[in-house]
Amino acid sequence: MRWAQWGLADEPFHLGELPIAWQISARAEASSPLAQWSAYFTRDVPGEAVVDFLVALDASNQPAVPLARPELVLDAVAAHGWLRDIDQPQAAATDPTFTSHISLGEVPPLIQDADPRALPAEDDETGPSGWQAWAEPALGAPCLWAASFAASVPHDLVAAFAASLSSTAPVLRRVLPEATRERLLRAPAI
Repeated sequence: MRWAQWGLADEPFHLGELPIAWQISARAEASSPLAQWSAYFTRDVPGEAVVDFLVALDASNQPAVPLARPELVLDAVAAHGWLRDIDQPQAAATDPTFTSHISLGEVPPLIQDADPRALPAEDDETGPSGWQAWAEPALGAPCLWAASFAASVPHDLVAAFAASLSSTAPVLRRVLPEATRERLLRAPAI
């Protein structure tokens, strides 16, 4: 009922002008050939956050049923010091350095969702709302990475991703991103 696939870099689907690397999907019923929802990640999304999303998905008995409210996602990042957007306190947050962001809003085109309420909107309507996360080292600079969650992705799964993304626990990196190297706290490996 759940699957992940590595996307080819030459596929024409991009988030934040970056090619999609991973698509993770789930169906409501094993007999259904269609995904109920999909989540998309570009290549440099922090691996720990993708793994925690996958672990939460694997632990879910009903991976296609939303079991929590959307505030759970913002509560997860706020617990790690992220700031809620004062213009949209229930729909967006950013890390204290204003580099990483998460928001609930209109999803980009091509984000797959089987819920008919999430069909693409007409020109005069807003589209379906899903979670978007991205890192932008400076306002207007190219994105370092991006993630997009279809409207039907359960909020508890997005919250697992968000909690991992916003965690202040140290992580091991062999190569530091050039664009954010000066903003990172570094500690010697033990």
